[in-house]
Amino acid sequence: MTPEASRRHYLDAMGITAWACRYQLPNALATEACEWEAPEKAEPRQALHALLDEPAAPPPAPKAVETPTPAEHSAPKSARALLGDIAPVERTAPEPAPAKEAASSVPSERAEPVEFTLTCACIDGRWLSVHAGELAPAERRLLANMLIAAGASADTAPTFTAFKWPPMAGAFASDDPLTEAQEGVAAFIAGAARRQGWQLERLLYWANAPKENEGEDTLARVLAVEDGHSRTLMLPVWRAPALGSMLDAPAKRALWPKLLQLAHGDPA
Repeated sequence: MTPEASRRHYLDAMGITAWACRYQLPNALATEACEWEAPEKAEPRQALHALLDEPAAPPPAPKAVETPTPAEHSAPKSARALLGDIAPVERTAPEPAPAKEAASSVPSERAEPVEFTLTCACIDGRWLSVHAGELAPAERRLLANMLIAAGASADTAPTFTAFKWPPMAGAFASDDPLTEAQEGVAAFIAGAARRQGWQLERLLYWANAPKENEGEDTLARVLAVEDGHSRTLMLPVWRAPALGSMLDAPAKRALWPKLLQLAHGDPA
């Protein structure tokens, strides 16, 4: 009796239904075909004892081992061939993929990174004063004195905070650095306003106007100052020269009328 027939007889004797696959799985060894006589119907316990008492079939004679030739030693064996009497699959070298055509145009360069430092202070909880770079002590005193002269309380000196972009050195390059910088500034100001309880009404932007044939500075592009409005912070803008350029008396006198208009609610 073949091993397959014995297995099925044992399963049948134990009352276990044997199932056979109707389809051959891909790359699977074909099921060994066998024929046997249908066993007589008997109780599973009796049939099992009868099978156990049946002498086992003698093992098949071992096949003669052929000495491999040198060519067979050098030929690579596949893993499937080592697992059984399966002929190794002949694998042909894959055809080389067609070479991609060289790009006719030079790849576009990434946008220049946006780097800047700003110093800001909130005045009276409603005016956001923004300056490019870090303010020197003389510039801070000048701003405080001008605000006091315009009607601000002398007891509420502005608290300055510096913000640098990008926040980490060696950050990953961005495809749109200007937009990321605008989002970073907006998030920084919104977080500070939420923590300090600011109710911002206007942006005071202290920066010199661009010279002829020159564009706006980096901070102005980040704030997106256009037509007296900042698209980044969603605030109207009151613009004045940089504090560093107003340390002399004539520059202060030129700004005084505009500062008074701001203090009286008419920043035009």
